[in-house]
Amino acid sequence: MPLRQGTMRITADYPPVWLAGFAAIAWAQARLLPVGPPPPGWAVAAGWGLVAAGLVLMAAAAREFVRHRTTIVPHRAPAALVTGGVYRLSRNPIYLGDLAILAGLALLWGAWPSLLLVPLLGRVLAVRFIRPEEARLAAAFPSAFAAWAGRVRRWI
Repeated sequence: MPLRQGTMRITADYPPVWLAGFAAIAWAQARLLPVGPPPPGWAVAAGWGLVAAGLVLMAAAAREFVRHRTTIVPHRAPAALVTGGVYRLSRNPIYLGDLAILAGLALLWGAWPSLLLVPLLGRVLAVRFIRPEEARLAAAFPSAFAAWAGRVRRWI
């Protein structure tokens, strides 16, 4: 947690908070402005599949951070460049998991218009977290980051 002039400053600028906020909007849209009947069975199954896939991606990525003894907190300086495991497929599997979870929840709740929130959350994550993280990684591990970024896409 950042410190400011001897006092602790609490900040809510973390990806799970953004995901929760976007999910709350989708839930409210489904409840207050429903569009059509309840979601069909295929949408519920797909929704649960996306939520599960998102959680699996996040857990696999978190395991890599623990294995490499580096921080998972977006605003902190990295101790290592993680390029193995799910990071061989995506430079941002946790953020990809956030998007999968939001899409899955929108399907589960029948919040069809809220599916438009998925790319909006992706933009927020890219601007607020991914770009600054990539800048820190490039500064800390210049050649290794350049090589990894050259062979692994940002999302998928």
